[in-house]
Amino acid sequence: MKQDYLDQLAEFVAETRWANFDPAAIAAAKDVALDTIGAMLAGSRLSENANFAGLAATMSGPGQATILGHGHRVQPVWATMVNATAGVSLEMDEGNRLGGGHPSIHVTPGAIAVGEDLGRSGSEVLASIIVGYEVISRIGTATTVKAEVHSHGTWGTIGTAAATARLMGFDAAQTREAMNLAMSMSPANTWTPCIEGATVRNLYPGRSGFQGVMAAHLSQCGYTAIADGPADLYRTFLGDGFDPEAVTEGLGTSGSLRIQQNYFKLHACCLYNHPVLDAVQDLLREEPFAPADVKNIAVTAPPIAGIMDDPHPENMLAAKFSIPYAVAAAICYGRTDVTAFLPERVNDADIRNLAKRVALNADPEMNLRRYDYPCARVAVRLTDGRIRHAEVTSQRGDFSNPAGREELLGKFDLLSRDTLGDGKVQRVVEAVSRLDQMSDVGELTALLSTA
Repeated sequence: MKQDYLDQLAEFVAETRWANFDPAAIAAAKDVALDTIGAMLAGSRLSENANFAGLAATMSGPGQATILGHGHRVQPVWATMVNATAGVSLEMDEGNRLGGGHPSIHVTPGAIAVGEDLGRSGSEVLASIIVGYEVISRIGTATTVKAEVHSHGTWGTIGTAAATARLMGFDAAQTREAMNLAMSMSPANTWTPCIEGATVRNLYPGRSGFQGVMAAHLSQCGYTAIADGPADLYRTFLGDGFDPEAVTEGLGTSGSLRIQQNYFKLHACCLYNHPVLDAVQDLLREEPFAPADVKNIAVTAPPIAGIMDDPHPENMLAAKFSIPYAVAAAICYGRTDVTAFLPERVNDADIRNLAKRVALNADPEMNLRRYDYPCARVAVRLTDGRIRHAEVTSQRGDFSNPAGREELLGKFDLLSRDTLGDGKVQRVVEAVSRLDQMSDVGELTALLSTA
């Protein structure tokens, strides 16, 4: 009988051997893991996430999985949920334009937690991250999501389930069942919490990871799944279409794993801001101008970005989903890292005043999955009558426009130093660089605990 796309995905997850991953893929997985760890460590310091860590420790009971940035060791489902929630809270986690969304924050927390709980080696954890990442991105590629649906958390569940199944030693048939169960357990989310700045949104990948780990275990309890979980979810309820052939096109091709085709965030906000901010920064580098020099700014972006037009966001999270705010902060403050979106900055009068002069326009041809057409245009009209133009097709940090190694290490340092302290930052960088040589991933997680 001919295999369908889920059979092929499950075989890829269960049967791809470590030796099949070329050195470039392994290096990419380490970079993604380090970047995601940095995001989780930084987010762990937010008060609600620290409170959540304490709650998880109380509700979980004893376990072997580390809550990063804290001293708690809990059951892996709880560590996955808390760490993934922390990792998305500052909008610094990586992503993938080809599949949309943020695969690593939906697979790495679960892979580390389950791997630590089972005493798996660093290479086994890295392999589970690579295959889980591939599954998430490819399901995303095949999906046409409804306009009102925020896919964060939805197609991520299947990736955590895939990584967990691999670490638990499932065969292809068992892996397929776990992945299908996970899709029927996926959270359904909208963009509203992002725009309003409601931090329940940060639970999207946490809930997703929790359900993905549970799906693998529930399959062992005897629960059964429908035949095609992704198609059931995305052809009707959450999506306007699902293309199974797109899932497996080029699957397993050497040198083209999705983890090698990611982007790293260099701005602490939603991806739809990034090409716009790159264009603004290009103009500032070419010929600096001050806020007082600006009459107005016209931003052209993909249609979905039209919901991110509030010039006066209420709080830090809402500011990360406001293009006018991000543009104004880049010009007034000169930075777009985590500090540009702190609560005290969000209420800055100069930023708010300039944000009112930023207008959004939609170009229906723009799509962040395309690399053959610009995904942002910016026109700055100055008070002297000149109009400065810039456009961006591939934002900095994307695999097609990569950031330098030192810049990525600088980002990790900025995100992790307050949690780890000066002495530990370099030790973690070094540990991740030799993760594939570790006999137990617990050697790494011991560095990520404050115990």
